[in-house]
Amino acid sequence: MNDSRTLSPLDRCIAELDKALRTAFPTTSHTAARANPAAAQIQDDLDAQERQLSGRLMRVNHAGEIAAQALYQGQAFTAHSDAVRNGMAQSAAEEVDHLAWCEQRLQELDMGTSKLDPFWFLGSFAIGALAGIVGDNFSLGFVAETERQVAEHLDRHLQRLPTGDHKSHAILEQMKQDETRHGIIATHAGGSAMPEPVRNLMRLTSKVMTGTAYWI
Repeated sequence: MNDSRTLSPLDRCIAELDKALRTAFPTTSHTAARANPAAAQIQDDLDAQERQLSGRLMRVNHAGEIAAQALYQGQAFTAHSDAVRNGMAQSAAEEVDHLAWCEQRLQELDMGTSKLDPFWFLGSFAIGALAGIVGDNFSLGFVAETERQVAEHLDRHLQRLPTGDHKSHAILEQMKQDETRHGIIATHAGGSAMPEPVRNLMRLTSKVMTGTAYWI
């Protein structure tokens, strides 16, 4: 007997609320489906200053993954087609790995997550939902541009990390590969190019979030 069914709007609202609470207010650590790329790296010998720098950078990346979950969930919630909705949900599921890896690395570096994670989630969910309302091609293009900017951001962090922090380097390298792939998939699925004002606003929003999460 096949007990699958189409979710009603209320069912979907409840499901998205449950995801939001689990992501922004986790009671336990997230679980990755893939092995942590840092596991194969030797234990780092970092001094106090290097550990603090790595911890702050990884906190920024953790906050970014909170925002990424919210963006994908918001876009899936307002997607016009089931194909796009399912694609967004699949990408969000894959990025849970990034969230879990960043959480584990923060614990190893004895650094807490951003106190503003719930704010990052709510704001990003609203932006994602708005992108989805505009249309599927716009929403897919928004994903492609977001992932392109995230890959650039990860490049900058890879340059800033202490050279001896092999574990954080391994995590960010794998994240960069995944983000680039998600962007390519979104483009091939029909994503439209974002207007320059939208790209600039996205950069500004990202700058505010990353700059704040570095300290708070």
